[in-house]
Amino acid sequence: MKSRAFNLTLLSTIAISIAASLPAQAQRARVFVSVNGNDSNPCTALSPCRTFQAAHDAALPGGEIDVMDTGGYGPLTITKAISVVNPLGVVGSIATASRGTAITIKAGPNDTIALRGLNLDGSGLTETGIEFDSGYSLTITDCVVRNMTINGLIFFSYSSSDQSLVVSNSQFNDNTGTGIAIQSRSSGSISATIEHAGLSGNVANGLFVGPASGTGTVTVAVTDSVAASNFAGVVASTLNQSTIAITLTHVLLQNNNYGAQSTGTNAAIFLGQSTLTGNTEEFSADHSGVIYSYGDNYAAANVTYTGSLTPATKQ
Repeated sequence: MKSRAFNLTLLSTIAISIAASLPAQAQRARVFVSVNGNDSNPCTALSPCRTFQAAHDAALPGGEIDVMDTGGYGPLTITKAISVVNPLGVVGSIATASRGTAITIKAGPNDTIALRGLNLDGSGLTETGIEFDSGYSLTITDCVVRNMTINGLIFFSYSSSDQSLVVSNSQFNDNTGTGIAIQSRSSGSISATIEHAGLSGNVANGLFVGPASGTGTVTVAVTDSVAASNFAGVVASTLNQSTIAITLTHVLLQNNNYGAQSTGTNAAIFLGQSTLTGNTEEFSADHSGVIYSYGDNYAAANVTYTGSLTPATKQ
């Protein structure tokens, strides 16, 4: 009997030790948020969390956060590879305190992050919609970022390794600063693709690339997009550091103070099959900045221009 009692006591001790070593909430590959959720829940479909941050913390690296219904889910700091997925017909939004950032990305050097179907409205209070500080890549699809007091999206590269940004079917409008800003702050290169994007009504720029303290090459391709009613539609600007090349194909630059502006050594914009109309300055190429034209663009009703277009040969 003593032996049996001893064995039961030993098993109980082992069971308690194992339970104590388990996390309070097991992480899952797929987690859920709902306006009817609670952050003390395990973030399953039947017991969803209430905020993006709780769901992020409950997700495995490389996992997915699914939005179940329309609502606001609070600010989010991303520290690992993850996807935030919002189905069509459901509005997943983020409201932040004054001077905050809706989504901050501080992930690992090999982490991929994807955001889909989010509505970020700063209401003239939030500083930045999305700030990328570290990670391997960021993909943004079917998102709206507007009414920020600074930038809709800021993509910083502090890495010595290559990083990438992909934006599709998204709007970055009516921000006090810039719709999308991309800056190199180290030696790693940045490759960015922007398609079917709206970059309009921003007090500063629709798209701004550079300058910063980095030396990494920045290559940006924009296609089938609109930059309208900004101070400048598209800007490439360097301070003799990074080499910046922006290619615009099937892009409408309309009603900006500057349609396209390239300024500084190693700054270049390539124009192909694009339309520049109603701008105060159709284009500005200054301080050794270059704007190349493939000769198949359309320009009308612009007031003036600075510098000249450099012919480019099609391959």
